[in-house]
Amino acid sequence: MDRLGPFEPNPALAAAVSGGADSMALAVLARDWVRARGGSLVALVVDHGLRPASGNEAVLTVDRLHQLGIPARLLTISNLAHGTALAERARISRYQVLTEACAEAGILHLLLGHHLADQAETLAMRVLRGSQNHGLAGMAALRETPRLRLLRPLLATDPHELRRVLTEHGIAWVEDPSNQNLQTMRARMRQGLASFRLTETGIRQALTRAGQLREREEAATAAELAERATIRPEGFALLSPGRIGTAALAALIQTVSGAAYRPNLAAVTDLAAQPKPATVAGVRLLPAGRFGDGWLLIREEAAIGAPVPATNGAIWDGRFRSVGDGSPGAVIGKLGKDAVLFRRARNLPSSVLRTLPAVRIGEMLASVPHLGYDQGQNHGVTTVLFSPSRPAAGPCFVPTA
Repeated sequence: MDRLGPFEPNPALAAAVSGGADSMALAVLARDWVRARGGSLVALVVDHGLRPASGNEAVLTVDRLHQLGIPARLLTISNLAHGTALAERARISRYQVLTEACAEAGILHLLLGHHLADQAETLAMRVLRGSQNHGLAGMAALRETPRLRLLRPLLATDPHELRRVLTEHGIAWVEDPSNQNLQTMRARMRQGLASFRLTETGIRQALTRAGQLREREEAATAAELAERATIRPEGFALLSPGRIGTAALAALIQTVSGAAYRPNLAAVTDLAAQPKPATVAGVRLLPAGRFGDGWLLIREEAAIGAPVPATNGAIWDGRFRSVGDGSPGAVIGKLGKDAVLFRRARNLPSSVLRTLPAVRIGEMLASVPHLGYDQGQNHGVTTVLFSPSRPAAGPCFVPTA
């Protein structure tokens, strides 16, 4: 845990607990860690409702946690149905309810019980899918989302050790039969790796080396971006002249586009070596013009998402987040053709103005927060913040060990 900080005084943690051996061990270890620091822990038990017995198992798990002196809360998901991509849909729904529960409790740190065997399975699946470089570092021990820090403190721990801890303390757990469902790739991979002794293979060393390499490369990219790039609150970036690292340019493109993933490095390698006007992954690269030498990275107007209701916390185009509820019927969308009204009011090129968020009520332009324009009809919305899903440079990758 020490390398996954910083933590606030008297840290408040949550742990995702399925009731299986791994997450039960995580809860017990986290309980002892947080008690020694005067903090608090709540276990979050998610019932996906996909098996007849899952509800009873979730209630049993909550009871077991309470007996261990661990406050627990049961979260239910009722909108999942069997079908295509069930595992992925369940994962997304699970993280949604976990994030909401942490936000309600004012908790920033969510512990996950992934261990060395999970990491080995992830590595093997990525190899089969053709992953290279950073993908071979496996899961990160620390990942930050806009609302949570996801911590995996057990990534270097053999699962047999976790079961030993539970057995020695007489703590029971639930065995989920879906973990043995060979229709899923992860279960098949788990069965194939079962004959390996993780501590006797090179998996741990390979993950550590790949993770350390990724950590160094991400630190170098962050330093390059700090020196070369300026990210503006209007949702565009300024880049100083000259070639730039491929990873740095890909990170800027992801941030400006609001995409969940960075563009394929092969798509930006030539552009990074010799910047020129181009459109890549929903972002335009243009000469900086009135901003001086260098380049502008601007959201491609044609790729911008549809308007969304201007409710508190709404995300528009994967880039901007509204704060405060707007008037009934208010929506956030691009300024678009109305940019002509502000061409002389701000030192921004038309290509930027057209991509700014604007609040409309019906056909009326109610406000353009970044330009200070407000008709007085948009009661409740205080601002619209540039808040892409992934920062250009967040915390560097934390290796398995």
